[in-house]
Amino acid sequence: MVSAVFHTPLDAAAPAARSATNSVAASTHPAGAAGQKDLKTAAAVPPAAAKSQRDTSWLWLGILPPLLGLGLLVLIWELVSVGTGASIPSPKDTFVQAVQVFSDPFYNKGPNDQGVGWNVLSSLKRVAMGFGMAAIVGIPVGFMIGRFNFLSRMFNPLISLLRPVSPLAWLPIGLLVFKGANPAAIWTIFICSIWPMIINTAVGVQRVPQDYMNVARVLNLSEWKIFTKILFPAVLPYLLTGVRLAVGTAWLVIVAAEMLTGGVGIGFWVWDEWNNLNVSSIIIAIFVIGIVGLLLEFALIKIATLFTFEEVKS
Repeated sequence: MVSAVFHTPLDAAAPAARSATNSVAASTHPAGAAGQKDLKTAAAVPPAAAKSQRDTSWLWLGILPPLLGLGLLVLIWELVSVGTGASIPSPKDTFVQAVQVFSDPFYNKGPNDQGVGWNVLSSLKRVAMGFGMAAIVGIPVGFMIGRFNFLSRMFNPLISLLRPVSPLAWLPIGLLVFKGANPAAIWTIFICSIWPMIINTAVGVQRVPQDYMNVARVLNLSEWKIFTKILFPAVLPYLLTGVRLAVGTAWLVIVAAEMLTGGVGIGFWVWDEWNNLNVSSIIIAIFVIGIVGLLLEFALIKIATLFTFEEVKS
């Protein structure tokens, strides 16, 4: 405290000496004080900052490649349209149709004549229900299979047998059991979404370092403590990967399921437009399905980034 308030004569003389030195340097410099000011300005701007101001790699690597890819897609699309005698609508014709479709996406003229917005929302509702039930069942089952060797040996043959089955092969079983198209579609989403979550969660549990489990055994931790303090944080990256794979599969399957079951949904909308020979609307539906799937994937990547360890992110 004393040294912060009182100063010695040497301390007081130091700034005067530095000022005198600067004055001498300014007077001896060929350009005088103005030249020294230029030197200070040049020294204040680091070379890296000046280089970064001229860096345009973000343009060449971040913006130009996607634009070129989209341009290539439009070019190929136009060539296919010309080569097929306009049986495949051109990008211009499809754009005109898209403007008309999205001018009123939520119109409702009956159960079989609704806007594209209602169809997408209906499909997302079915995906959410089937995917949610698959998560409620699949994630705990994956933890148990990975945690206990007996259960792993018991369920692995069943999973290996049922997982390769096409999801649409389960649709008739759903129609037979539930006696309705909507619950049958949800059942199909459930059965195709459950396998990635079970397998990825089980693999994550099995890859937890044995040292962690040895420490838990020494500390005599309960199964609940082992799950909450050791298994869940370590398995979370694997679990989120399974969730991403499951929701992508669910969004793929719902389109095909709705084509077969009918009702309101993006898959039914595609099939209905095909029956009306409206190919432009089918192409629009393809882009809508792709954009919605991309948004779902992007949202899950963001969630995974928030709950994933730094070393896993990299």
